[in-house]
Amino acid sequence: MSAGFTHLHVHTQYSLLDGAIRIPDLLEKCKEYGMESIAITDHGSMYGALEFYVKAKKAGIKPIVGCEFYVAPRDRREKKVVNGNTAFHLVLLAMNHTGYKNLMKMASIAQFEGFYYRPRIDMEVLKENHEGIIALSACLHGQVPWLINQNDPDAAKKKALEMKEIFGDRFYFELQENGIADQQPVNDGLKALSKELDIKLVATNDCHYLNKDEAYAHEVLLCIQMNKTINDPKRFRFSTDEFYLKSPDEMKRAFHHCPESITTTQE
Repeated sequence: MSAGFTHLHVHTQYSLLDGAIRIPDLLEKCKEYGMESIAITDHGSMYGALEFYVKAKKAGIKPIVGCEFYVAPRDRREKKVVNGNTAFHLVLLAMNHTGYKNLMKMASIAQFEGFYYRPRIDMEVLKENHEGIIALSACLHGQVPWLINQNDPDAAKKKALEMKEIFGDRFYFELQENGIADQQPVNDGLKALSKELDIKLVATNDCHYLNKDEAYAHEVLLCIQMNKTINDPKRFRFSTDEFYLKSPDEMKRAFHHCPESITTTQE
């Protein structure tokens, strides 16, 4: 029986020192939950694509190859901070072989041309390589959510229309339920824009670890990344323990206010 939900925003161990999910464990969990497909969207890289594809096929689970790209605020070659940002997040998923090749190309451009703290692309790269790709607006660090959070609805609308112009109906607004205070007004803003601009909503959980009880282990991983100790009050940390691979039933309960965002994951 189909679970009726697919996770489309998942960070594996290939999101180096940030994701704590091993691919075989991920596929095992999919089987446990009765999920027929899953995406991986590692930060700025495609390192895990081959292992994921081969092992998912073997496990009888449909692999959706993706990447959470870093998008420069302006030009990828411009190495400076703009309004406090060096990059925004954008989740891209391959629909077919053309899309996969475009993801690989963009990941290479990000490393060789756009690197500034992180591998980055820009809008020019997106416009040239969007074919065969679905785009999701990402987490609170996505540009549309960030602009909503900055109380700038006009700029958020303008950016959403720019993305829709590139991707057409392949651009989706990403809703999350993670217990972060800023998420609720962002979700409300995305729902309003969804109605106004006819852009579909999709539910994700930005998974960084497999089970809820691994949140502390993930904090340790982040400490290694930032060269901090677990006792450092100023260290970077996630503010909730909700970024795990939730079951389809948990996701359906969390998004009871917007059931269509669950259904849309099946597209």
